Amino acid sequence: MERTFAMIKPDGVQRGLISDILKRYESKGLKIVAMKLMQISEEMARKHYAKHLNKDFFPELIRFITSGPVVALVLEGDNAIEVVRKLNGETNPQKASLGTIRGDFGISKTKNIVHGSDSKESAEREIQLFFSESEILSYERAIDEWL
Repeated sequence: MERTFAMIKPDGVQRGLISDILKRYESKGLKIVAMKLMQISEEMARKHYAKHLNKDFFPELIRFITSGPVVALVLEGDNAIEVVRKLNGETNPQKASLGTIRGDFGISKTKNIVHGSDSKESAEREIQLFFSESEILSYERAIDEWL
């Protein structure tokens, strides 16, 4: 089983889309092994988006991600990184397919509802940034044998 990091961004929380987004992840067979509602500090945001530091949109990105609560998640499943990225859709909601989270709910490239790790290395880094080992659970679901 693979683990990945996902986040429901402030626009998803403010628009009341948490349950709709969680339902999509769970309906696809992904297991939530860690989840918390939190306010991201500027320091944490800068660490999370460090690869975008020198890009023009970095200040706007930091302002947005720290503007309200987010839901941080660790999701587990077969090919979880790829599955989450496909469920999320293209980064730009105008290019994202209908049926994806961003295609259905996203407004702009910055206000695009969700984040998902783009690689195994990113997933490991982001999970460690947002969660301690003790916050990540390991458990069996009755449905796991069917997935």
